[in-house]
Amino acid sequence: MSLAIFDLDNTLLALDSDHAWGEFLVEQGAVDPVAYREANERFLEAYQAGTLDIHAYLALALKPLADNSPEQLAAWHQQFMASKIEPHILPRGEELLARHRERGDTLLIITATNRFITGPIAQRLGVDELIAVEPETIGGRYTGRVSGVPSFRDGKITRLEEWLATRDITIDDAWFYSDSHNDLPLLEKVDHPVAVDPDDTLREVATERGWRIISLR
Repeated sequence: MSLAIFDLDNTLLALDSDHAWGEFLVEQGAVDPVAYREANERFLEAYQAGTLDIHAYLALALKPLADNSPEQLAAWHQQFMASKIEPHILPRGEELLARHRERGDTLLIITATNRFITGPIAQRLGVDELIAVEPETIGGRYTGRVSGVPSFRDGKITRLEEWLATRDITIDDAWFYSDSHNDLPLLEKVDHPVAVDPDDTLREVATERGWRIISLR
């Protein structure tokens, strides 16, 4: 039995749920359609280029959580799951989760997308353990700020180490599946790194190092 770690966006899902949520908010008229969409695209390009300022991005991404009531957010998320997420859940991703589950492995999703977006997605995929960006809440409402270290790049290692410290489990013989070169720090720490439909940079590194490269598409 091992720890099987999965990135979420463009790994188990055939889209980036963070970006898709931004587009969904534009469609709902919840944000300025021009300014928000432009910023959303700019941050996505920075992420893909490996130059993302995670705190600048989170200032944009978490503000709508603070600007709207929990009831409104819950209603929107239900629509978002049905219209944006469900059609992009990869059946082969679900099969991969099932294979690790049958082996008795501990399944963990680790993502740079915030828990408000990803909590219900992890639940839908049957994965109980989730490390995600934690939006701060006070009095039952989001503040628009992040709590703790964002689970992005090296932050995924920090958050994983915090998670492991509270459990009787180690990273020995662990698997990590990801599509993104932003996840190289964690891919380099596990015994079984797997590049899943990788971006060009990750594909090059994986090929050079003899890592497994698979497709779930």
